[in-house]
Amino acid sequence: MNSTPSTYAIDHLKVAPRRFYGRWLTAAVILAVMGLIINAFSHGQIEWKIVAQFMTAKVIMHGLVNTILMTIYAMVVGIVLGVIFAVMVMSPNPVVRGVAAFYIWFFRGTPLLLQMLLWFNLALVFPMLGIPGLFEARTVDIITPFVASLLGLGIGQGAYTAEVVRGGILSVDHGQTEAAKAIGMTRLTALRRIVLPQAMRVIIPPVGNEVISMIKLTSVASVIQFSEILHNAQTIYFANARVIELLIVATVWYLAVVTVFSIGQYFLEQAFARKSAGGKS
Repeated sequence: MNSTPSTYAIDHLKVAPRRFYGRWLTAAVILAVMGLIINAFSHGQIEWKIVAQFMTAKVIMHGLVNTILMTIYAMVVGIVLGVIFAVMVMSPNPVVRGVAAFYIWFFRGTPLLLQMLLWFNLALVFPMLGIPGLFEARTVDIITPFVASLLGLGIGQGAYTAEVVRGGILSVDHGQTEAAKAIGMTRLTALRRIVLPQAMRVIIPPVGNEVISMIKLTSVASVIQFSEILHNAQTIYFANARVIELLIVATVWYLAVVTVFSIGQYFLEQAFARKSAGGKS
């Protein structure tokens, strides 16, 4: 009996790669669908010359500028209000905390379009605004489509930003606030110089996403006749009946603006990440 262990030659065996037929089938279906969509847009009833003609039209460029400016103004208002009400909702004063909680509850709980319409029709409740005997003006002259859009977008955004800022503040160890108070800092000074700088790494990403959302939310202001991209595109296609062409123009510009702001958000997040990492080291 041979005690030598048996050996088996495996040189004649071939390695067979695993076949992913499901992936190939899925890819084929996706490519087919994409081909049909591209073919429909290329050979459909879309006049691409009209798209090119209005891509840089003066009225579209005016709407583009208004969209960007409204985004910036509304986010500034939203961030300022967000920081203020985030601090208020964490205040030990029950009255201050209650006011902040009501603000966040109300403006997060009602649709943005409804808020804009309320501001735009404020004259039905307050025909005049101002200080009696010093300055008064008709509400319809003050609450223009621009002002109503800014109030609706900015104040509504403040409620969401307040929760983002509150989350960022809570992410900082409470012991640092206690240490700041121990060396004589007031609560607000400690918040401004110690807590908020550290909370920024948590606050920046969601606020950046809110900026991207705000670019698109400005289109809601077209309902109250604010002259942004979508409103101006609608004004044109109401006149020439080239609906899809003008909607494509608006889509391209929205995507372009969102892309630019997204790139800016990326570099801003990277800058704060490096700063945070440097502080830890």
